[in-house]
Amino acid sequence: MSTVSSPEPLPNDPSLEQLRKQARELQREKRAEDPTFTLSAAQRDVARHYGFASWPRLVHHLEVVTRYSWRPDDEPDDEPDHDRLLRFACLTYGDDDGPERWQRARALLDADPSLTRASAHTAAACADAAALGEMLRADRSLALAQGGPFAWEPLMYLAYARHVPEVSEPQVVASARALLDYGADPNVGYLWHGMPSPFTALTGVFGEGELGPKLQPRHPHSLALARVLLEAGADANDSQTLYNRMFDDDDDHLVLLLEYGLGAGDGGPWRARLGDAIDAPATLLRKQLRWAVIHDQRARVALLLAHDVDANTTFADGRSAIDLAAMSGHREVVDALRAAGGADAVLDPIDAFIAAAFSHEPIEVPTEVLARAKEARPGLVVWAASRGNREAVTTLLALGFDIDAKARTDVPIEQEWETALHAAVSHADRGMVELLLAAGADPTIRDARFDAMPLGWARHAGNEELIELLAPVTPSEL
Repeated sequence: MSTVSSPEPLPNDPSLEQLRKQARELQREKRAEDPTFTLSAAQRDVARHYGFASWPRLVHHLEVVTRYSWRPDDEPDDEPDHDRLLRFACLTYGDDDGPERWQRARALLDADPSLTRASAHTAAACADAAALGEMLRADRSLALAQGGPFAWEPLMYLAYARHVPEVSEPQVVASARALLDYGADPNVGYLWHGMPSPFTALTGVFGEGELGPKLQPRHPHSLALARVLLEAGADANDSQTLYNRMFDDDDDHLVLLLEYGLGAGDGGPWRARLGDAIDAPATLLRKQLRWAVIHDQRARVALLLAHDVDANTTFADGRSAIDLAAMSGHREVVDALRAAGGADAVLDPIDAFIAAAFSHEPIEVPTEVLARAKEARPGLVVWAASRGNREAVTTLLALGFDIDAKARTDVPIEQEWETALHAAVSHADRGMVELLLAAGADPTIRDARFDAMPLGWARHAGNEELIELLAPVTPSEL
């Protein structure tokens, strides 16, 4: 192990004992060359490898992680019905989130409606304000009591429950206010598998994430419930909410969070606990701007610029927001950034070539620059396909870029994830699929993350149109 300029993130469920073992192994390795290399030096190097200035700071971080970690476990065989109700009612941000879980929760309630009154946790999850109020008046400590299958406080079950989409807004708001009036913490949250971005009550309310709004929807009364939490003191700098909601163009969460101080302040209690392991408020907004610029989220760019988010300082890769907008071919975003006072894009020859290709401009690229572009961005066709930019795909293929290269599709990074054909299928872009197949894309290539052909992706999504298109050109996946 050696220290690196870009620290490696800690693994999920980090273990202090495992990191101590890592330090001892590093010490043994280094002592082969330097017999004086101490364990404390090895611990320092391990800490810096993971982005911590010292071993004591890493140890402190792990102490916080141990206290707040949340690990959704498999269902125990002997779990009582009231805990099963809570388990299936709530988002867990695992791979099995979705309607089937909530239907199981509803079936339990249909079989025994009294489960809503089994505990303050079930009353909160079901937004049974009357039952919750009775319990809290009898024992105010229940507002902070950890319980249920996730050892959560009641407010978290209210925020993450999705099994009763028809629940009324007054019941939800009354339940939240009752808990807060009796001392519930509006900043309550946990660290999913020890990861540093806290899943707070606000996170649960705003919902969504990598599995999308169908499987991880926002709370049916997300804005009303979020406002109650924010008025009670929830910090608006909620990093996991910003991540979960950045994939979709809807900005209602950002509008509300900006109203309550997103981007300002010290980051609240979670940053006090975790320090630089989570981003400062201004950095959170800068990352939102970068994502919005790259993904042509024009309304979000305008919203962030209206709130004076810094659009001129370059990002860690040395590029400015206007550079990234130009390289993505997003002319309207370029114009918005320029109108907000942004300087013109300053692009090196490779970036200028990419900007021209994605903007559908005439390209006269020197042979040397083209060769360097292919070496630096071999998966550029994947990124163009993921953006639905058929003209750019056609241009890049004509210039000799590999149609079957693998790259990421969420950000323009050369990490071998999937092909352009996979990207087109994931976006349900029939026109792009047809273009790529006609140009000779290989439908038998498996992606690097899920080991599936594009047809497998179409089947997973239930896209009958693309299944019909891909099945005749794809051999059996057995």
